[in-house]
Amino acid sequence: MLKSIFTWWNGATLGALFTVWRRGVLVGTDEMGNKYYQAKDDSDSYDKGRLRRWVMYSGYAEASKVSPDWHGWLHHTFEEPPTKEPLKRQAWEKDHLPNMTGTINAWRPKGSISRGGERQKATGDYEAWRPE
Repeated sequence: MLKSIFTWWNGATLGALFTVWRRGVLVGTDEMGNKYYQAKDDSDSYDKGRLRRWVMYSGYAEASKVSPDWHGWLHHTFEEPPTKEPLKRQAWEKDHLPNMTGTINAWRPKGSISRGGERQKATGDYEAWRPE
């Protein structure tokens, strides 16, 4: 209970949940469990006639967890949400992945200190700079 009152990075706080209940309408949910909302009216909007949009993250709040189609909707690039008008995917496009930097799933190349390996020896084409 205390975590939901004081921490925003582990999900929505009680204040945010109250605001969503009072001011927002659920528009959709993505494959990662994030929920997307739009304001009921433009009374608290920065631009009159343009409804505010926001995301409630599932778990840890990390902006890279928002897929490109929902990102476009959040920033008013697309008028219709992906639930009504999904983006057309090209055959060469990969699935969206969140940023794993700083987590145990981060990419660690061969020779990385965090991987416990040693760096490869220089091949002879590198000469260290020495001040004169």
